[in-house]
Amino acid sequence: MQRRQFNQSVASATALLIFAAQQQAWALSLGDLTEGDASSGLKAALQQGALAAVGLLGRPDGFLGNPKVKIPLPGYLEDAAKLLKFTGQGKRIDELVTSMNRAAETAVPMGRDLLVGAVKSMSVSDAKNILSGGDNSVTTFFAEKTRSPLGEKFLPVVTKATAKVGLADKYNRVAGKAANLGLIGKDEANIQGYVTGKTLDGLYTIIGEEERKIRQDPVGTGSAIIRKVFGALK
Repeated sequence: MQRRQFNQSVASATALLIFAAQQQAWALSLGDLTEGDASSGLKAALQQGALAAVGLLGRPDGFLGNPKVKIPLPGYLEDAAKLLKFTGQGKRIDELVTSMNRAAETAVPMGRDLLVGAVKSMSVSDAKNILSGGDNSVTTFFAEKTRSPLGEKFLPVVTKATAKVGLADKYNRVAGKAANLGLIGKDEANIQGYVTGKTLDGLYTIIGEEERKIRQDPVGTGSAIIRKVFGALK
């Protein structure tokens, strides 16, 4: 019993030391900036980055023409598609891939308000995690705050777009069997769910890229608070 209490005490003390170290690192990173300045600057940067990402992706070829986010068929079916092209089905396969990416391009602008809302409701704790986090901190923040509601908004758009291509239903039948055999993941077994997930992945990737650009060139943003915060943190 005494040993257990001792271990718990050590764990509690360690947690307090880690928290204190994090707080000190946060304070040192801010320098002469206030927490309010840091939060305001980060919110401005995130909102600007999110809107830029929506603008880049929510247009023709936003996904289809960008190799970083272009949505392909899942690995197993991509290989099968290559064989289908030899049987004269190449055009229909290309139509399916195009419709998948066009669906993503159509859906993304619908997420603008949710993304901005997530930024505006960001807490000081969120700001600390982002500013002291690694390259994926922005992506993680948006995914945690918006992935579920954005998925619900995007899915009907994706479903409507892919329904126009006759291969979509065939994809679901084949992919469902492939998933049961363990050839592809469950998240790839339904074209609508798969495209929705990839749309969100691409959106968060580009938001992260845009936010990093702002950090690297805060002067170029034209925002005084962004210049003040990220200029000081560089």
